Amino acid sequence: MLRALDIRNMLIIDHLELAFQPGLNVLTGETGAGKSILLDSLGFVLGWRGRAELVRAGADQGEVVAEFALGPNHAAHAILQEAGLPDEDDTLILRRVNTRDGRKTAWVNDRRCSGEVLRALSETLVELHGQHDDRGLLNTRGHRTLLDSFAGSAALLADVRTAWRAHAAAETALNKAEALLAETSAEEEYLRHAAAELEALDPQPGEDDTLDTRRRMMQGAERIREDVTKGLEAIGVNGAEGRMSDAVRWLDGARDKAEGALDAALDALGRAQVELGEAQAGVEACLDQLSFDPFELETVEERLFALRALARKHDVSPEELPALAANLRAKLDALDASEGDIATLRRAVTDTGADYDAAAMTLSDLRAKAAKRLDAAMAAELAPLKMERAVFVTRLTEAPKGPEGIDAIAFEVATNPGAPAGPLNKIASGGELSRFLLALKVCLAGDDLSTTMIFDEIDRGVGGATADAVGRRLKALADGGQVLVVTHSPQVAALGAHHWQVAKRVVDEATLSSVTPLGDDARLDEIARMLAGDTITEAARAAAQALLDAAQ
Repeated sequence: MLRALDIRNMLIIDHLELAFQPGLNVLTGETGAGKSILLDSLGFVLGWRGRAELVRAGADQGEVVAEFALGPNHAAHAILQEAGLPDEDDTLILRRVNTRDGRKTAWVNDRRCSGEVLRALSETLVELHGQHDDRGLLNTRGHRTLLDSFAGSAALLADVRTAWRAHAAAETALNKAEALLAETSAEEEYLRHAAAELEALDPQPGEDDTLDTRRRMMQGAERIREDVTKGLEAIGVNGAEGRMSDAVRWLDGARDKAEGALDAALDALGRAQVELGEAQAGVEACLDQLSFDPFELETVEERLFALRALARKHDVSPEELPALAANLRAKLDALDASEGDIATLRRAVTDTGADYDAAAMTLSDLRAKAAKRLDAAMAAELAPLKMERAVFVTRLTEAPKGPEGIDAIAFEVATNPGAPAGPLNKIASGGELSRFLLALKVCLAGDDLSTTMIFDEIDRGVGGATADAVGRRLKALADGGQVLVVTHSPQVAALGAHHWQVAKRVVDEATLSSVTPLGDDARLDEIARMLAGDTITEAARAAAQALLDAAQ
């Protein structure tokens, strides 16, 4: 509910402070007094698109502050929490400033916010309805949402959206698999040839380095074998080993007579014999490695050259050949298995499509039944509005499949018996359109009273009993909630629970607008003025009093 509106330096308003109440709030005044400016200002603080030039002449900036009361379950709480904005009890304060150079800045509960967040909040706070309201009931793009709300189809609609996402995901998976199969199939012959070639060669990790080392050793073996053999002979029995054994034998025979002087030398020779034996074993091992079959070098080179040639062919290093072989085999395995996978994916597309069709058809049936109930409810509402011969039709036609189902929904009307129904804004005249919109809003209002509804001269073009009927529908719509109506109809004004008069005055050659809450006497005079014009007669006052009495 809108509690208060504070407007400073907007168009012809210097400063206005308005405190609104629950129920039906009416604003009246002469044409051009500034009633539309109030709505422009409210629309500005809510982030709606409106006039480009709003700042009052001579002022540096204009500012509007709106205070709303929120119930504990109001939809605005979720938006505030998602945006990380303060959510202070049951109060929401919006403030927006427009500078002379056109810059606009907004605050929510004293925290800066974006226009996107502001507009998201506004959708939960205020509904504006009027003859040219392309944001609301005249916009056919919103008719499906309105019918779903009337039908109570939230759960079914959620099922349809879930089924649509599942079906879309299945189709995406199938398309990717088919594209991959087509791509892989195009190179199948190459893959099989390359994989067979790699499998025949069977490259092993690190094999290139091993073969290269062996090849270099064999190539250098002949050059170093003679030196290694001579070294072994020098170490062996006829060389250092034999001489060292002779030395040990001779010195050991003299040990007893040397009275311990040879003990250290003999111990050292013993250690040297051990080290010499290890050296001899190492040289013999090296000599064994240098001994090879002359055909082995040819075999190693053939293998090494084959690995390197295949690596060049596939533009990889020899070390990467085992991984390449595994990758090609994986692609072939995937190719072999892809037909079975695609068959499974096709079944998934079929199954999810059937699930979607069933859910969408159930939703469509519910909408069709709700459409009949809405049409009947509209017929009942139009009769008191003196449109008993008018016809309202909720038209359901087939639409392309989508997350919202398979229905295109449009509200159509026929105002003359036998005439075909057509779009609301093309068939109905101004006064008729106002009553259609009002009746439709009454039927669609339901139990949600959290949104402030504003009707901008929705009673234009009607009078007498019809205007009274419009006023009574507005009063009923405001019961338990809040409705603001800008009106030129005395019948509607008399039914308001709260009444404000909008007037303009000239101060220091500047035109300014003012808004005054009316007490009983002032209200009587205002309704009399609406009946009789500038000259208020006693007959006009009596007629005004009769309207007020009838409104009780």
